[in-house]
Amino acid sequence: MNISPRLDVYLQKLHQSISRAQLQRFIKEGAVRINGNVVYTPKYLVKANDSVLLDPKITALPVIPDIELRVIYEDNDCVVIDKPAGLLSHSKGAYNPEATVATWLLPRVVGFEKSDRTGIVHRLDRATSGVMICAKTPEALAWMQKQFSSRNVKKTYVAVVVGTLNPASAVIEMPVERNPAKPQRFRVGANGKHAITGYTTRRVFSSQEATYSLLELKPMTGRTHQLRVHLAHLEHPILGDEFYGGSPAKRLYLHAQQLEMTLLNRQRKVFTSPMPEDFIKPQVVSK
Repeated sequence: MNISPRLDVYLQKLHQSISRAQLQRFIKEGAVRINGNVVYTPKYLVKANDSVLLDPKITALPVIPDIELRVIYEDNDCVVIDKPAGLLSHSKGAYNPEATVATWLLPRVVGFEKSDRTGIVHRLDRATSGVMICAKTPEALAWMQKQFSSRNVKKTYVAVVVGTLNPASAVIEMPVERNPAKPQRFRVGANGKHAITGYTTRRVFSSQEATYSLLELKPMTGRTHQLRVHLAHLEHPILGDEFYGGSPAKRLYLHAQQLEMTLLNRQRKVFTSPMPEDFIKPQVVSK
């Protein structure tokens, strides 16, 4: 007995470079005709004699390019990568022909309904580099997300800021909330979520431009932009983080150096990415 597939599933098999979530949006926007009639329902069951046509403008969209990423570790459940600065963790919203960690991951996953975020356990900002772990199965995804939410994951970042912090080491415990005046940004605020960041000054060095501090950061919570917001609040924004008042630079000087967690196989693992060389010789940009 043949089972009729849903329209979004049917189209995803034909257009594998477009995620199912994106195809669902296209269907709802009227970009699909069946037997000459526009169908707006992704759940429509495609019959054997149906003529299905996706708008030619969509089928002509650029194919998402293949990319190579450095793999730190991989097993049947997960893969750990060294994410370069400038690469998105995943897309959201309208169709994006840009390669992301999620598009690179798709050929490795099994058992998922493919979407823009398939296998993404946690996210690094586009401008942040370093260790990122991804799930290859739904079971591994659920396990690792629970590890993050229960704070069984230990993360270590390095960052460069202008000036020196006093004291040289401390714990920042300040709530982080969305900035209502600028919804894309966050800030320290009384109505925010509990957020804790430990920092230690690893090194202080000077150049012709300024004095810099290389910091080791240990977030004990995982709020969006937490490290960037906490340091900006201390008036030592991360170098290159113009979004939060940092001095212009060739990159955002924030790197996820180490990740420690228990995997689905119950092994406790530590994954490390070398600190980029320019963190000792930051490349600033003159205004």
